Amino acid sequence: MDADDKAESQPTVEVENVVEDSAIASRLRRIFESSGWYSDLEIDSDNGIVTVSGMADTEEHREWAGSTARRTQDVIAVINKLDVNSAVELSSSKQVIGESLNELWRDLLVRSPLLIAAAIVLVVTALLAKFVGWSIVRILTNRKLRTSLKDLVYQLVSIAVWIVGVLTATVVAFPGMTPSKALTVLGLGSVAVGFAFKDIFENFFAGILILWRYPFDRGDFITCEDLTGRVEKITIRNTLIRRLDGELAVVPNANLFKSTVDVLTNQPQRRVRIICGVAYDEDVDKSREVIRKAVQGCESVEGVRTVEIFAQDFASSSINFEVAWWTGSKPLDIRRSRDEVIAAIKRELDDAKIEIPFPYRTLVFKDPEARIRLEEQSSAQEATGQRP
Repeated sequence: MDADDKAESQPTVEVENVVEDSAIASRLRRIFESSGWYSDLEIDSDNGIVTVSGMADTEEHREWAGSTARRTQDVIAVINKLDVNSAVELSSSKQVIGESLNELWRDLLVRSPLLIAAAIVLVVTALLAKFVGWSIVRILTNRKLRTSLKDLVYQLVSIAVWIVGVLTATVVAFPGMTPSKALTVLGLGSVAVGFAFKDIFENFFAGILILWRYPFDRGDFITCEDLTGRVEKITIRNTLIRRLDGELAVVPNANLFKSTVDVLTNQPQRRVRIICGVAYDEDVDKSREVIRKAVQGCESVEGVRTVEIFAQDFASSSINFEVAWWTGSKPLDIRRSRDEVIAAIKRELDDAKIEIPFPYRTLVFKDPEARIRLEEQSSAQEATGQRP
């Protein structure tokens, strides 16, 4: 638009039959005072130029006063000097809060049937998730699948039913919402949710992999770092492990998936080793056979597997044998078997008059007088009943 077009768009300034300035000011004053939005109001008009000063209660009412003055007949320009009252009025604030709460309450009453219907849908979803999951597990039980695999199918089916139920409840509670819109919202928020709950999703996928193909199951005894216990339950997010002392440890699945895990009950039997020493004066071959007989006579020792006994080393006071046998794989089986085997070896070696030595210490005195003094001291202690 050029300068001529702009000039043509401006209102024409009248010369004749012009309204008096006093009439303009009086008319605007009556309008503004009747609204009740202004205080300390001053209105002046000079050759069609109106000056408005005073105090307005809001910025919106300040702008309205200037706009009204501009639309008044024979007003050429408006100088808006109104200030906005920045003081907080508790009465108006309470009124606004009350109106907002009333509107919220009315909206809740209007939507209450829809919300009740959505709650019923969620209850039905919970019952349906359990029923469908139980039915799937029962079908898989007849096919003799692993317990962890059945748990995985049960949890995934439950999650799928819950997703459908939540989408249905959302559509019922908010009629304008469709499943496609809900999925779109979930898709847009998935990136933010992924960053915010990175650890949860990491444990979720680790739990799926553990339930799908990991070599331990419910009831197995495992060792992970400094934790040893029985696996009680494997969920999508974490694994519950009962320690040997009875405490329950909740381990995130990602920790198990990333760490080295020893499955103690992967096989029905485990090999146990102990060290047994005999004195240097004893016959090595005879001692070996006596120990073998003692171990093979124990009920906790698996007779199918060979009992292995090897002379290991020359210790400071004994010849040490490494004794190895097979027993149950559970920690309690290991402790019971070790107790039985040690007691049996002790009895057999005692019956065969084979010494199990304790450490000896040989003292060599190059000074004869020192040896004599030591003997006299020992004799004096024996005479007084003291232990040398």
